[in-house]
Amino acid sequence: MTGNYLTLLEESLRRKLQVMDEIQKYNLRQQEIFQADDVDLDRFDEYVEEKGNLIEKLTALDNGFEKLYANVAEELKDNREQYAEQIRTLQGLVTEVTDTSVAIQAQEARNKKLLEDFFVKKRKDLHMNRKTSKAAIDYYRTMSRSAVMMPQYMDSKK
Repeated sequence: MTGNYLTLLEESLRRKLQVMDEIQKYNLRQQEIFQADDVDLDRFDEYVEEKGNLIEKLTALDNGFEKLYANVAEELKDNREQYAEQIRTLQGLVTEVTDTSVAIQAQEARNKKLLEDFFVKKRKDLHMNRKTSKAAIDYYRTMSRSAVMMPQYMDSKK
């Protein structure tokens, strides 16, 4: 019975790694969006939504793993030698999951910085556009108020 649980735990960890791999792919796609000349915010939103779905799957896998592990924890403690090979496999997978999790967090931090830089640039551009528009409006107002006389030539020969 415990062997079946250990197999399920292993499958759960492998599925978790697959989902985490998909999350990493979406992170790379998001990074590419902000490194491109023309930023596609609609596509970015789609990727955020897809990643949200993947995170929900990851949470469900985590919950399932914890429940399964709770069922076999005592048996594993009492019979470590009997399940030594499967335990080593699980430990290796847990290490891989942890490493992948750290890599995802680093990707997320980089993407967050790219997003922040993008919005800072957009704010600066917006501010510059407002300044330019204000200068043009002020110039127009000033010129429309002034009583500029068109140059006139006087014919002194008459």
